[in-house]
Amino acid sequence: MTLMIRSIWLAVALAAGLYGVQNTKSYECTKIFEDRKNELLAELARIDEQRQSLDALKRATEELLRKKESMVQGKDVKADQKLTEIKAKEASVKKMLEENKKVLEEIKQLKSTKVSQTFAKMKPAASAQILSQMSVDEAAEIMSTLNAKTVGQILAKMEPKKGSDITAKLRQIPEAKK
Repeated sequence: MTLMIRSIWLAVALAAGLYGVQNTKSYECTKIFEDRKNELLAELARIDEQRQSLDALKRATEELLRKKESMVQGKDVKADQKLTEIKAKEASVKKMLEENKKVLEEIKQLKSTKVSQTFAKMKPAASAQILSQMSVDEAAEIMSTLNAKTVGQILAKMEPKKGSDITAKLRQIPEAKK
């Protein structure tokens, strides 16, 4: 019986020893899993914090981009308004320039008509004497406004060289002006 008690005792001791070894190994594994779990939770918290920072940076960047875009659009609108203003002023200046050209042409025409009337009323000898003192271009311009009969009478009273120069110039003047 003692042998049997010893065997049982030995079996119980051995079972207790094995259970203690298994229990220790189980405790060590649980501790390792708990430590790893804590590490993973800490890493997850760090990743979450970085994600939140990244989201905040993304929102700030998008807001800044929207502000800059609205500023650019505002400047585009202002530039378009200025361009429209400039085009309107340019059109106004062109219109005024055309009107001024017309007025100047009318003044020249009136002046030319007045001078032509004056020379037409003068005697051919007096007209020839005055026109001989002028440049060929000026004399030809004045004579181009007179009728052909008056021009012929004036040229007949001029010095031949001056008369031929004026005649040559009269031929160069376009028909519409004569």
